[in-house]
Amino acid sequence: MSTDPSTSSAASAEEQSNKRKSKKPKYSRFTQQELPAWQPILTPRWVIAIFTLIAIIFIPVGLAAFSASQRVVEVEFEYDSTCIPDSYKDNATAYIKDDATNKTCTQKLSIKSKMQAPIFVYYQLDNFYQNHRRYVKSRSDEQLRTPDKENDVSSCSPEDYVIINNKSQPIVPCGLIAWSLFNDTYKIQNNDKDLVINKTNIAWASDRNTKFGSDVYPKNFQISGLIGGAKLDPNLPLSEQEDLIVWMRTAALPKFRKLYGRIETDLEADDEIVVLIENNYNTYEFGGKKSLVLSTATWIGGRNNFLGIAYVVIGSISLLLALGFLLLYLLKPRPLGDPSYLSWNKNPGGLR
Repeated sequence: MSTDPSTSSAASAEEQSNKRKSKKPKYSRFTQQELPAWQPILTPRWVIAIFTLIAIIFIPVGLAAFSASQRVVEVEFEYDSTCIPDSYKDNATAYIKDDATNKTCTQKLSIKSKMQAPIFVYYQLDNFYQNHRRYVKSRSDEQLRTPDKENDVSSCSPEDYVIINNKSQPIVPCGLIAWSLFNDTYKIQNNDKDLVINKTNIAWASDRNTKFGSDVYPKNFQISGLIGGAKLDPNLPLSEQEDLIVWMRTAALPKFRKLYGRIETDLEADDEIVVLIENNYNTYEFGGKKSLVLSTATWIGGRNNFLGIAYVVIGSISLLLALGFLLLYLLKPRPLGDPSYLSWNKNPGGLR
């Protein structure tokens, strides 16, 4: 019996067409999930060993971190209310806005424990929401990096342009973050000698080298009628204005510290230092607070008791669980995988 060649070729073409249209993946052990796999079985011995290992690691690390935190010497002085004259106690906002009044405030601080250099000088603000959505977005990263983008101020309103000779000129750096730059200043004396506050390398190197251009200079900054904070040196590129760089790294919480500088001289116990504060920054209008903080550092950084306590708590809980499972395993052992403990074997009548 002969076969029609035309029918055979049509069937072959249809088969090839079906192969082309098929979405079936090419067979492999990977796509079909047939590769060898290892699934750990958490036996009582493994569970006890894991919890014990966590305790052995976490408890010593936590104790070391807590001990390092306790060795940090810290002096904090809240001066927003102290540095207001008695005549302005009921109207601090009027005092801070009056350019004619003397804003210099002198205070004495006692050093209770020896502070070894470097001593970090911070300013601390409270009730200042740098994480507000509009505030965080009010900046132009392109403008900060390159001079060709000085007109890239679309996200900086209302601090985007200033009118000069009836012409709109871009503000560099633009935006509310730069406009509100902290402008209180500190001078510290010990035994009638000025302590040098080193303000170099206080910002992250990555920020200085990549986010702020070495050929971008301040332009038309803080010259409008409403002055927000500190002014910038128009002869210094933004990459060298580290106070601005530190301020532009916005804080996540309403209470935060930012590095002002470093003192490279030791302070002995019972020293009495004199702090001269230029109280310029307006926190009174929104109920904020300002503090000056002197702090040393250890391998863990500044004072942070929470980290050490958290490690110790987690390690202690793991140790208690390990001991509990160990006692249960010793007092009431049972064979691994015993089918008699299955619910339908313990109560066969319940399946009817």
